[in-house]
Amino acid sequence: MKKLFKKKIIIPVFAVCILLGASSFKGDFFEIAKQIEIFTTLFKELNMNYVDETNPAELMDNAIKNMLNGLDPYTRFLNEQDVEAYRINNAGKYSGIGAVVRTYKDKMLIIEAYKDSPADKAGLKAGDEIIKIGDTDVATFKDDATELLKGASSTGVSVVYKRQNKTNTTTINREDIDVDAVPFYKMVDATTGYIVLTKFNQKASSQTKEALVNLKNEGAKKIILDLRGNPGGLLSEAINVTNLFVPRGELIVTTKSKVKKFNKVYKTRNAAVDTEIPLVVLVNGSSASASEIVSGSLQDLDRAVIVGARSFGKGLVQRPLKLTYGTQLKVTISRYYTPSGRCIQSLDYWHRDADGKAVKNTTFNDFKTKNGRKVQDGGGVLPEIQIAAAKTNALTKALLLNNVIFDYATNYYYNNNVNTIADFNFTDANFIDFKEFVKESNFSFETETEKALTAAINSNDSAIFGEEIQDKYKSLLVDINKNKFKALDKYKDEIVKNIEDEIVKRYFYKEGLYEYYLTQDDAILTATELLNNTTKYNDYLK
Repeated sequence: MKKLFKKKIIIPVFAVCILLGASSFKGDFFEIAKQIEIFTTLFKELNMNYVDETNPAELMDNAIKNMLNGLDPYTRFLNEQDVEAYRINNAGKYSGIGAVVRTYKDKMLIIEAYKDSPADKAGLKAGDEIIKIGDTDVATFKDDATELLKGASSTGVSVVYKRQNKTNTTTINREDIDVDAVPFYKMVDATTGYIVLTKFNQKASSQTKEALVNLKNEGAKKIILDLRGNPGGLLSEAINVTNLFVPRGELIVTTKSKVKKFNKVYKTRNAAVDTEIPLVVLVNGSSASASEIVSGSLQDLDRAVIVGARSFGKGLVQRPLKLTYGTQLKVTISRYYTPSGRCIQSLDYWHRDADGKAVKNTTFNDFKTKNGRKVQDGGGVLPEIQIAAAKTNALTKALLLNNVIFDYATNYYYNNNVNTIADFNFTDANFIDFKEFVKESNFSFETETEKALTAAINSNDSAIFGEEIQDKYKSLLVDINKNKFKALDKYKDEIVKNIEDEIVKRYFYKEGLYEYYLTQDDAILTATELLNNTTKYNDYLK
């Protein structure tokens, strides 16, 4: 057994030694070596002496994940499957069913089936619950069941799914799937072009350039670049996309780290496509990382007007470091700074509150753009023009997180005929119907105020307060819960925006949603109006 154990522990020890050898911090060498020895001894004794049989791989996986949980959420251990997923995400090409699939505790849902994808051809739609893949029941499968849907091109997989309480069976024939960084571009009017950039994979800059050139050939003299919902990606592609609108040699990003080799200055290297064309960039609370490099640098260089809502606020840079046996450590190596010198990181993961949550920056420092305009750090990219419907709030986030809007859209789809985009109109009566749907669902969320009151009721101080104060607290909690549903009206614009987006996708896919945006989206309408007013546009950049 001891010989077998030695084979088991050599992998983590060897992996740690590689990291140790790469460390440039010689002053910490003894402390690191000491902690490795303690951990190795603990791991050995635990596996050899624990009362039941242990799973060394599972123990190590939990140990690594818990260690990294104390840092930021972007520093992650990648097993072999994770490494492959990471590669696919950057490459923009994979073999599979062509759908967004999400797993929960005991079920798997189709969130979106791409148009003309294998999943779409097999008849799968958003809202379908997959209950069986091949001979495997999803509810009892311990590992990630989405892995069962993956496979080589031209191979089939049988799927049993539930739709509107009816069980159906279909076979999906996997294909090579291209994930476009730019899924849509079109003229908004005779002189304004619109480009949607959804991710910064290896295709981002080339596809954005192709869209820009084609739109200019169609007569575009102004451009709207939509980065809403773009979670980021490759730093190099963010610089290259920015380079399409600014000349060669312009500073875009500076990265700063405690490791000298990661301290770098990134400037544009290529000739721009157009350095003069008026430009509006759309962002929202889901625009992060590389999206913020593009929007933040264009803002700092006074090259574009930013429209929408404050972006996510991720100013950290990650790099994958190779470990042994095909695994990697995706580690935060530095912070990035836009041309004005600001870092837009919103959450401070190194200073946490009493609940262990990262502290959100509330004080900001002022910086100057190229033309001397004031911008601030520490809270994402703040647009020059803010759109109410684009903003996020705790209630809307909770409705999305708990799939309330998603489930409502599913019901709407199966109970309403919509033949063309022009036929779709979400009315006040529909919103009243949505509010009833929320009341009848199991939806609930706890506000920060409720958490504080609950903690106060359950604290040791409650004995000091007496029953009268406690009863008032409890009464206040009841009133807050009642008023949460009234907040649906307060945040109607933001909620309706998300409902409309989800419903339109059900009928007309993502492409149809972008078509819908051209005539109905507040941010695009505002951007178009601004670009058609040269004086007003220039005033924002002075």
